[in-house]
Order: sequence, then structure tokens, then C-alpha cells
Amino acid sequence: MLKEIVIVIQSYINAHKFIREHKLWKWIIIPGIIYSLLFIISMYFFGKSANYAIEWITKTTHLTAWLEKMQSGFLSFLFRLSGLILWLVLMLFYFSLFKYVWLILGSPVFAYLSEKTASILEGKDFPFSLPQLAKDIIRGIKIALRNALWQTIYTVSIVILSFIPLVGWATPVLAMLVECYYYGFSMLDYSCERRKMSAQESIFFINQHKGLAIGNGIIFYMLHLVPILGWVFAPAYAVIAATLSLRETER
Repeated sequence: MLKEIVIVIQSYINAHKFIREHKLWKWIIIPGIIYSLLFIISMYFFGKSANYAIEWITKTTHLTAWLEKMQSGFLSFLFRLSGLILWLVLMLFYFSLFKYVWLILGSPVFAYLSEKTASILEGKDFPFSLPQLAKDIIRGIKIALRNALWQTIYTVSIVILSFIPLVGWATPVLAMLVECYYYGFSMLDYSCERRKMSAQESIFFINQHKGLAIGNGIIFYMLHLVPILGWVFAPAYAVIAATLSLRETER
């Protein structure tokens, strides 16, 4: 798995060179700006709703009153830390929902970029076919919905774990790994579909190459640490890097 993650890191670097060399900026900048605007707006409202959710839980369970009664600084620290961890997990969950909406809306661009990348790498044209593009988009939406369902199941379990002191401290890491895997999964599936793999074959193949999926998702989220510029580049770089990394494993 570590070797595959290294391949993905190299693929992101190569994706930047690839985009510059083949002048693909218009397919990067415009969708990236739209993504960034949606990201900023959604994160603002997600942050507020996460705060409201935690406040509702503490009021409903009378947790604040109980902590005041116990008058224990250590217990207060533990539960404040648990509240922060729960907030982080909720934010990751909200972001995953936003991500799947974006995967559905952006599926035409992602499908095109993956095909364009493969066309250049293989030195052959993939004739434009509206029915094929529609098929790719529908498949991308189905995979996104399938992954959203499974990720929601795992995330709910992680949210429950986050209420347990000490044990719950590891939940943000678990939530992030799940998030990274399923995002990378969606990026890799565009290449799997082009290789005429069925959805089940794609699921099996990517499960055998978890490092590619997790690595793709990790770099995607790390790009979000770079305000604006990272947000603009992250989605398109992810799909091109996924295409490059999958080709690298076949050598």
C-alpha cells in the first residue's frame, strides 16, 4: 500500500507537468472556481450546523449541568476535547456529502478529463460519443451514490465511537481515511470504466489497490490546506493523477 501511495504522490506532480504541457488549463480553472465558491459557502453553513448539533446534544443530555455538578477539571477537559473531535468528524461527514454532490455535478468534466488524459498517453483518439459520455456520467453518478451510502454507514459508526473518551480520539483519523478512500475510488473508476470493467469488477480491482485510492484522496485533501489556489486545482488534479497512477501500476 505504501508503494502505491508513493506512486500517487508522483502522479500528482506529473499531473501538473501534464496539464502545462498539453494546455488543459481551461478544463482546470473554470470548474475549479465553481468548486471553490461552492466549497466556501458550504463550509460556512456546515460549520454553523455542526455547532448547533453539538449544542443540541449537550442540552438534551444535560451534560453541561452534570459537568458543573461534578466540578472536575479533568472531566471537563475530556468532554470538551470529545466535543472538538465530534465537531471535526461532523465536518468531515458534511464535506463528504458536499463532495458527492460535486462528483455528480462534475461527472461530465471528470469523465472528459480522464478520457483526454488517456488519449494523450496512449497516442490515440477516443472518438467523441454522446451516448458513451452519457453512459460514463450515469456510471459515475451510480458509483458516487454507492460510495456515499457506504461511507455514511461507516461515518455513523465513527460518530458513535467519538462519544467514547480516549477511544474516540482516534475517530477523526479513521473518518479521514474512509473519506480519502472513497474519493480516490470515484476518481479511479473513470479509468476502470474506460477499460471496460463492470462496476463490480471496478470495485474488486480498486479494493486490491487501496493505496491508490487512499493516496489520491490524501493529496486531494492536503491541497485544501492551500487556500483558494489549492481548492481550484484539487478536483481536476485528482482525476488526472488517478489516470496517471493507474497507468503507472500497469508498467
